[in-house]
Amino acid sequence: MKYFITFGQGHKHTIQDKTFDKDCIAVFEADDYNQARDKASQLFQDVWCFIYDENTWKESNLEYFPRGYLEAS
Repeated sequence: MKYFITFGQGHKHTIQDKTFDKDCIAVFEADDYNQARDKASQLFQDVWCFIYDENTWKESNLEYFPRGYLEAS
């Protein structure tokens, strides 16, 4: 399942030359919510805001993230 991670105003990460911050949504695949939370914690420690799965994410939310989606690995 696809998961979407958002970030707060002061959150900023640079991973493999990609900058994840308040203006983008990190996207990755995970088997379930717990695995997704673990992956988010590995990638971003505890410096992220919300996690959504593909069933709860609303495409209309994209208007608040001008840099759009960024694949996280």
